[in-house]
Amino acid sequence: MSAETADAPPLPVPVTGWGRTAPSAARLVRPRTHEEAAAAVRGSGARGSIARGLGRAYGDAAQNAGGAVLDMTGLDRIRRIDAETGVVVCDAGVSLHRLMEVLLPLGWFVPVTPGTRQVTVGGAIGADIHGKNHHVSGSFSRHVLSLELLTADGEVRTALPGTDLFDATAGGMGLTGVILSAELRLHHVETSLMSVDTERAADLDDLMARLTATDHRYRYSVAWIDLLARGAATGRAVLTRGEHAPLDALPPRAARRALEFRPRRLPSAPGLAGLVPDGLLGRTSVTLFNEFWYRRAPRSRTGELQRLPAFFHPLDGVPHWNRIYGRGGFVQYQFVVGYGQEDALRRIVRRIAHHGFPSFLAVLKRFGDGDPGWLSFPVPGWTLALDIPAGLPGLGALLDALDEDVAGAGGRVYLAKDSRLRPELLAAMYPRLDRFRALRAELDPRGVFVSDLSRRLSL
Repeated sequence: MSAETADAPPLPVPVTGWGRTAPSAARLVRPRTHEEAAAAVRGSGARGSIARGLGRAYGDAAQNAGGAVLDMTGLDRIRRIDAETGVVVCDAGVSLHRLMEVLLPLGWFVPVTPGTRQVTVGGAIGADIHGKNHHVSGSFSRHVLSLELLTADGEVRTALPGTDLFDATAGGMGLTGVILSAELRLHHVETSLMSVDTERAADLDDLMARLTATDHRYRYSVAWIDLLARGAATGRAVLTRGEHAPLDALPPRAARRALEFRPRRLPSAPGLAGLVPDGLLGRTSVTLFNEFWYRRAPRSRTGELQRLPAFFHPLDGVPHWNRIYGRGGFVQYQFVVGYGQEDALRRIVRRIAHHGFPSFLAVLKRFGDGDPGWLSFPVPGWTLALDIPAGLPGLGALLDALDEDVAGAGGRVYLAKDSRLRPELLAAMYPRLDRFRALRAELDPRGVFVSDLSRRLSL
């Protein structure tokens, strides 16, 4: 997939999400300035346009069949850094990886990061991403002081927190306009290392009890969960929690390089991805992996020093890791149910384990207070995310049933990862949906901004 610059007429190319499940053809345009972005929107045609960052939305949120897709990575300037107060102004196409490269030596870290740093600032706002620190810091949009938005009428508007335009854009999946730049508040750190505590939980109830009792002590918390374990071991997990290591916790040699940021990367072998046979990640192989991963984890270990990439972004060191699922791609399913709905979570975990669908990337976290975005995903409660190879017999029926369970418990699925939710469940999951639709109709009566996701769910 390659993008043409905005001054050359692009030809349609296949565009897909990170899950690689539902490609659609679109004209891919790569603007390099705000003016080129505005020109691309004006020339998008009857099928409209949607902004796209580094393509890490798992489903179809950054696709637009028959229309234009704006690759925003050409707008990648860091415009201003206030190293005293920890505020940065940057273009929407700047990646979190680039921010870390520039800001960590100055003693600042991004306020929220998901499981990959290969996300643009615009994408982070549009999906209102969350991380391991949501119970403390909330989602990404809470740390945005202002943003510049190109709307359907060609105007560039400043959106401030607390306004309808901001709240519709944060988590709005690019449907209110094209985010051009943002001003962000950062988190101060003394080192680029993490102090990490690890422990094993025997089952789901044990895991939830540990999280509930002690999560308030940690800024970052996540649990890998074994979704193939059954019986007394159902929901067994490895719980990993951490804080940014203070300078005085480092040995002398490491202290001399306290703010160094050098992510390690395995040698790239794109051809290897094509050699992964479909079905390799079957139930037997994933069961063996899960057993190994659980047993190798310490029963309890405290204060281990880890590099930032190892703690936050281990898969970023594996080029093209999304291809290990084979040609059929994979579905990432993420939902949240509120506190007090633990029975629904137990029921869902048992149902997944009963079906035996292989998932070795499954994590459970706790969310704190909900976020202001009308379509923001996090609400206070338990969130479970899992990867499953697409195309498994019965997978669609299982996920449809899980959607019903989630909606019945007052929960929701994450739109940035969705590729198959039935539209009739959306309003039950997102109670501010009508407000979003009304503002979008006011801002964009001609439907300039549109995506495969918005068509599928009638957003």
